[in-house]
Amino acid sequence: MRNYSWNSFKDLISRNPVVVDQDPHVDVSDENTDRGNWASKTEYILSTIGYAVGLGNIWRFPYLAYKNGGGAFLIPYFVMLLVAGIPLFFLESAFGQFCSQGPINIWRSVPILQGVGVAMVMVTMIVSIYYNVIIAYSLYYMFASFQSPLPWSSCLRQADNNCSDTPIVYCNGTGVLVEQENSTCPSSNTTTVPVQSPSEQYWDLVALQRSSGLDETGPVVWHLALCLLLSSMIVAAALIRGIKSSGKVVYFTATFPYVVIVILLIRGVTLEGAIDGIEFYIGSQSNLTKLTEAQVWKDAATQTFYSLSIGWGGVMTLASYNNFHNNVFKDAFVVSLTNAGTSVLAGFAIFSILGHMAHIYKMPVGEVVKEGFGLAFIAYPDALSKLPISPLWSILFFFMLLTVGLDSQFAGIGEISSHSPLTIKTITVAIECSILIISPSLEVITTCLLDSFPKIFKSKRALLTLTTSSILYLLGLPCVTRAGIYWVTLIDQFAASWVLLCLALLEIVGVCYIYGGNRFIKDIEMMIGNKSFTFWLWWRACWFFITPCVIVVILIWSLMTFTPPSYGGVMFPDWGLALGWCMAVFMLLWVPIIALYKLMRAEGSPWKRLKSLCSPAEEWHPYLEIHRGERYSQERCRLRMSRTSKAELNVNIISSSWL
Repeated sequence: MRNYSWNSFKDLISRNPVVVDQDPHVDVSDENTDRGNWASKTEYILSTIGYAVGLGNIWRFPYLAYKNGGGAFLIPYFVMLLVAGIPLFFLESAFGQFCSQGPINIWRSVPILQGVGVAMVMVTMIVSIYYNVIIAYSLYYMFASFQSPLPWSSCLRQADNNCSDTPIVYCNGTGVLVEQENSTCPSSNTTTVPVQSPSEQYWDLVALQRSSGLDETGPVVWHLALCLLLSSMIVAAALIRGIKSSGKVVYFTATFPYVVIVILLIRGVTLEGAIDGIEFYIGSQSNLTKLTEAQVWKDAATQTFYSLSIGWGGVMTLASYNNFHNNVFKDAFVVSLTNAGTSVLAGFAIFSILGHMAHIYKMPVGEVVKEGFGLAFIAYPDALSKLPISPLWSILFFFMLLTVGLDSQFAGIGEISSHSPLTIKTITVAIECSILIISPSLEVITTCLLDSFPKIFKSKRALLTLTTSSILYLLGLPCVTRAGIYWVTLIDQFAASWVLLCLALLEIVGVCYIYGGNRFIKDIEMMIGNKSFTFWLWWRACWFFITPCVIVVILIWSLMTFTPPSYGGVMFPDWGLALGWCMAVFMLLWVPIIALYKLMRAEGSPWKRLKSLCSPAEEWHPYLEIHRGERYSQERCRLRMSRTSKAELNVNIISSSWL
C-alpha cells in the first residue's frame, strides 16, 4: 500500500509534477484520459439520482399534493413530467455527454449564447451559498438529537406564556383561561389564542436565534457557523480526493435516504392516526375538481421543473463525464421517474407521522401541515418527539436530510482518483458515507474553470477546490447571523425561481432553433445509434413547441403573480427587495453582456457577425477525435470555416439548421 505523509498532502495541493506522476482524478482505463470518466454506469446513475432528488422532494412535493387535490395532483404532475421534465433532462444530458464539456464551453455550439452558461454557473454559485446553510441546519439538528428527551419536546424554561403544546382558549369577556377538559364556557363564546409549539420556539430562539427582520442583522450564530464550516470542509475534502479511490461509497449515499424513508414509513403507518394523514395526502379526500384550476397545473409544472434541477448546469456537468456511447436516453427516463417516485414515497412517510401528530393534538391534519423549513425543522421534529425512542427517529430523519442535501450539492465527480491516499478505517468509511456526495456548485465551478483554463488550473485542481470552498464559506456567513433565515429566503425567492426559467427557455431556443433541432438529433444518434423518424416525433414536438410554451406560461405567470417574499409574517424592507432584484439581474445580465462582447470582437458587417456567432465554433465537436467521424473531422471543420468566411450572405442560415 502506498504511504502518505504531510509532504504527500502538500504535493497534492500544489500538484508537484516531480512527485505526482499521474493525475489522481483520472484513471488509466478511462476513455477520456484528459478529463476522466465515471468508474461505472451505475455510479453515474446513482450520482445523478442523488443530485436530482433534493430537499424539495421531501418538504415541498407532499405539501403541494395535499394543497392541490391529493391524489388528483399526480395527474398534472406526471403530465408535466412527460411534456417538460423528461424532454429537458434528456436535452441537457445529451448536450453535456456529446461534447464532454461544462456548461460554459458547451455553448461553443451557439457562441452568442455563451452567457447562458456563465449565468448557470452564477446561479449555482449563489444558490450553493444558502444550500450549504440548509445543510448546516441539518447538521445542527442531527447533533442536537443525541440527547433524551429531545430539546424541542417541551417549552424552554425561559419561555413566555405564548408556548404550549395545545392552543390556549379564553372565554370571551372574562379573559380567564378555559380548560379544555371541563370547560363550561359555550363554544360560541370562546376565543382561541395562537401559540408557539415547543419545536417552533426551539427553531426560532435556539437554532436560529432569529432577529426581528432583515434590518436587524445581529451577531453570527456560532453553532451554525461551525456547522457551516464543517459542511464546507466536507465539500473540499470530498472533491479533492474524488470517489474512484472509494467508489463504492456512492452506493450508500444514493440509497441510504430511501432506506430511511422506508423505515419512517413503516413506523409511521403503525401509529394511531396515520391513516388520517395519508387520507389528507393522497387518499379518498382527493379532489378531482382541482384539475380544472390553472394554479394546480402551474404548481405541477414548477415542481417538475425544479425537482429535476434543470437549468443549473449540474446535469450537463454530470453527463460530461460519461463515455461517448452511453445510452443517455434510457438514463434520462430512469433518473426522472426515480425522482418522481421518490417524491410520492416521501409523501407517505411524512403524512403518516403528521397524521399521528394531529391525532395527539386532536387537531385536523390540515392545521399541522407546513411546507419548506416549517415542515423539516418544526412540524416533523415535533411529530418525531412524540414517538418512543424519539432520538433514534430524529437522528435518522436529519441524517437523511443531510445526505439528500449533500447529494443535491454534488455533481460532476468524474475527475476522480484511482488511488486511495489514506488508509480508510471503519469509522472513516462511515463518515465518508455521509459526506462524499457534495456540491454541484463547487464541481460546476471548478469544471468550468478547468475546461476554460486547462493550462492554468489542471495541475492545481486541489488548490482551486480549497479556494472555492473557502470563498463560498465566507459568503455564507451572513446567512448564519441572527437575520440569516431572511437572507436564505431572499436568495431562494430571487435566485432559484424564475431566473432558472429564463435560462431554460434560452437553452431550448438556442439548441433547437439556432443550433438546429435536426442537427442536435444527429449528434445524439452519433452516441446512441440511428433511430426512426417516428421515434423522434415526440421529442421534436416537445423541444420545438410544447416545452417552450410550458416554460413561457410558467414564467409569465410567475412574474404576474409575484408577491414580495416574507418569513414568519415578517415583510422584507424595500432595500432588501431591491437587492433581490439586483441579484436576479446580475445573473441574467451575463447573457447580453457576453453576446455584445462577442459581436464587438467579431469581424464583418453586423449581420455577418450575428450569423457567425449563431453557427457552431470550430472547437465544437466531440472531445475525442475517435468519436468525431466524418461530420466533425478536423479537415471538414477547416473547410467549413473557410467556406463560411468567404461565402456570400445567406439569409436562411439560421432557419436552415432546423427546417
